[in-house]
Amino acid sequence: AAPPATTVSQLRGTTVPFTPMQLAVAKNMNASLAVPEFRVSMTVTTDALDALYKRVKPKGVTMSGLLAKAVGVALASHPIMYAATTPDGAGIAYNAHVNVAMAVAMPDGGLITPVLKDADSTDLYSLSRSWADLVKRARSKSLAPDEYTTGTFTISNLGMFGVDTFGAILPPGTGAILAVGGSNPAVIASPDGSIRVGKQMVLNLTADHRHIYGADAAGFLQTLKAVIEDPDQLTL
Repeated sequence: AAPPATTVSQLRGTTVPFTPMQLAVAKNMNASLAVPEFRVSMTVTTDALDALYKRVKPKGVTMSGLLAKAVGVALASHPIMYAATTPDGAGIAYNAHVNVAMAVAMPDGGLITPVLKDADSTDLYSLSRSWADLVKRARSKSLAPDEYTTGTFTISNLGMFGVDTFGAILPPGTGAILAVGGSNPAVIASPDGSIRVGKQMVLNLTADHRHIYGADAAGFLQTLKAVIEDPDQLTL
């Protein structure tokens, strides 16, 4: 049974210990302080992605699945982005799989990152079905360890809460995390000088500077931008 809800007045003046999940998150955040990280952002136009989402939503595709697929396709051309610095800090461990983890807030506090495995090669519809199942079981705390510990790249999406842009903290043991803001109307200037109104969102990448450099991050974001702005390949 769900525990009784705690009111704001009941929390005032109290000290509440971390839940085991919140404690694990706090330890990971402390560990991330040891990693020299940097951030690179890029604005992308989402009109084509939004149009594709409208077409495939009736078939069970979620926006989370669509984002994971776009990121997976882009990562396939940039293996350094889903690699990690070795624990001894002496080399680069290139991962065999493009496993995209996506942050999910838990109802009782903390967060967990269920993993969509092989997001580059798994079809969009299977990814969306898997994501719905992962989220359901994450919130009932019934995920197997390999379903939330095997991510090789992470997405944190706060766009649905009206957030325009933010920076995400790098999960220990990975090379990069992508913070996704909301898609909002904007005046867009075309290369020929014409202007129009479209929708844009900001992608903000946090990366481990020990093995990922600025040019690597920029190259990945350029590829992801191209995929998002011409997304028909995601349904193949």
